[in-house]
Amino acid sequence: MDKILQKYLPERAVITCSALIKQNKVHLKIVNERVTRHGDYRRMPSGAHQITVNANLNKYRFLITLVHEIAHLVAFEKFGRRIKPHGAEWKQTFQHMMLPFIRPEIFPTSLLPLLANHFRNPKASSSTDAKLSIALKNFDPNDTDKTYVFEVPSGSVFRIYNGKLFKKGNRRVKRYECVEVATGKMYLFQPNAEVELIR
Repeated sequence: MDKILQKYLPERAVITCSALIKQNKVHLKIVNERVTRHGDYRRMPSGAHQITVNANLNKYRFLITLVHEIAHLVAFEKFGRRIKPHGAEWKQTFQHMMLPFIRPEIFPTSLLPLLANHFRNPKASSSTDAKLSIALKNFDPNDTDKTYVFEVPSGSVFRIYNGKLFKKGNRRVKRYECVEVATGKMYLFQPNAEVELIR
């Protein structure tokens, strides 16, 4: 397991993550990219705990996602199945489990203040924290063709994961107004929404 994890995690995080996986009897599956999620946790009918994480994540996002999903398992086991998936119990568990990792030996110093801020009140996805998500993108492989909405020039047309086309409009506080080309309906996009620039 450690050899596999070395490919996906920061070097200094491997032993601790491996221990978490063994301690919680996690069946970890590293899977092809899913556009709508970085990872997920399921309790299987057999009672086994399965966690999947996308293989295409950079090592820092992979680490955050893996611990996020193990925190679901731990919170459900500790507090029961009736808790909200991203409620107070999960947040507390996730914060506690991430503490050993938020160190300069594991994360680049440029990410540490953003991580500290994010983990004051962790969200359901690190992608909804635009500042952290954009900073994490700097560590993606250079061959990635992903673009964020905030990088797209105003008035440009872009495509999202489901094939729909949008025209970028004005910024409204934190998000961008974008009009769906086919229907004329206006939607608000987070600045870190991943899109494909068309024109």
